[in-house]
Amino acid sequence: MSTALINLAYLLASVLFILGLKGLAHPRTAVRGNLISALGMLIAVVVTLLDKSIVDYTVILAGLVVGGAIGAVAAVRVPMTAMPEMVALFNGFGGGASTLVAGAALVEAISMSAAVTTDFTVATVFSGLVGSVTFWGSLVAFAKLQGILSGNPILFPGQHALNAVLLISSLAVGGYIVSDPSQTMAYWVLVAIASVLGVLITIPIGGADMPVVISLLNSYSGIAAASTGFVLNNNMLIIAGSLVGASGLILTNIMCKAMNRSLANVLFGGVGGEAAAAGAPSADSVYAGKVKATSAEEVAMLLENARRVIIVPGYGMAVSQAQHQVRQLADLLEARGAEVLYGIHPVAGRMPGHMNVLLAEAKVPYEKLLDMDQVNPLFKETDVAIVIGANDVVNPVARTDPNSPIAGMPILDVDQARTVVIIKRSLSPGFAGIPNPLFAADNALMYFSDGKKALNELIAAVKEL
Repeated sequence: MSTALINLAYLLASVLFILGLKGLAHPRTAVRGNLISALGMLIAVVVTLLDKSIVDYTVILAGLVVGGAIGAVAAVRVPMTAMPEMVALFNGFGGGASTLVAGAALVEAISMSAAVTTDFTVATVFSGLVGSVTFWGSLVAFAKLQGILSGNPILFPGQHALNAVLLISSLAVGGYIVSDPSQTMAYWVLVAIASVLGVLITIPIGGADMPVVISLLNSYSGIAAASTGFVLNNNMLIIAGSLVGASGLILTNIMCKAMNRSLANVLFGGVGGEAAAAGAPSADSVYAGKVKATSAEEVAMLLENARRVIIVPGYGMAVSQAQHQVRQLADLLEARGAEVLYGIHPVAGRMPGHMNVLLAEAKVPYEKLLDMDQVNPLFKETDVAIVIGANDVVNPVARTDPNSPIAGMPILDVDQARTVVIIKRSLSPGFAGIPNPLFAADNALMYFSDGKKALNELIAAVKEL
């Protein structure tokens, strides 16, 4: 194929990517946007395969069959609640692919005694560094989300200093590669150092910060892909990688603002679990003699006369897969004349938009999903707020205690509702590792149960009224 025709096809694919991203901005157009983006990728792949420089097609077909089979099984079997882990793996695979492709391009260029420019080697080094960090960092994120590793920060003395040494070492090896590209073994040394760095910069990040980490790793995978595009002199890969990298960085910034924290604090602060709980009030001093347990029948009586109910979903809803029960309860209340809305915190769950995705699966109307700015003014005029498994994102300490690990973090003001019902299995803290005084508030009732079980009981109690 001529270079002009290839670039024209790549331009068309790029336009489809942009239109697809625009479509993903709203649930009503998200499916169409996804299909448009997929069409763009299909065009890009087909055009690339038709290029005369492609290797034996049997290898490519084998990869398509194996990869397609894995993808099809994952699409069918992986539940929506495991999407954060899935996204983390996808980010990692993207980074790993960029690392291997850039390394292969370097080895091929040296073996064929081709002219190797500085631009080529710099892009190769950058692909190897960022791609390796992305791959291993994503595997750590996957392990934390899956429960293979502790969700709490994993810290040890001298950790930041070691990370600095590893970063400097990787840059030094990268500089050596640029100065003497013929030493291809140095590239794999760079990959090994960057891999260790990827693990060590991710293990200190607590589970509460996983939405930010996943978004950032997504950006890294795009940056690595764009760098590999420069290695291969492929305009399509440069554009696609740039789109992913830029959108990931924008989303990371949005997530950080939602927690009122800097990216540096997320990456190096070690917030979560015991590390963050040092100096915090004990659970006994916060809860002792103040927590009021409730039952399905009591909550149903509260809901009987409620005119406005706001449901606040959290990770507990995702774990129990209770999104469909949430929709059933809302339908019952709306049939009785109540207004039911949903308060969505940007970092609720384990990935950006986690709650939105789950509720969309249950066909909850998107117009009822309100962000913080929309829903917070409504809590003062709300009869009942139902919190399902959320913790840190509704903790009023963020407003009242400047020394708290979550101080200044924007939260959902559920404590301002007339009555707050918290569905939770226990009084255990969230990932920030601190008690939540909301659980002991005068207007709060604790419904101790698994999310799905509690909602099924509540649905039955409302039907009996």
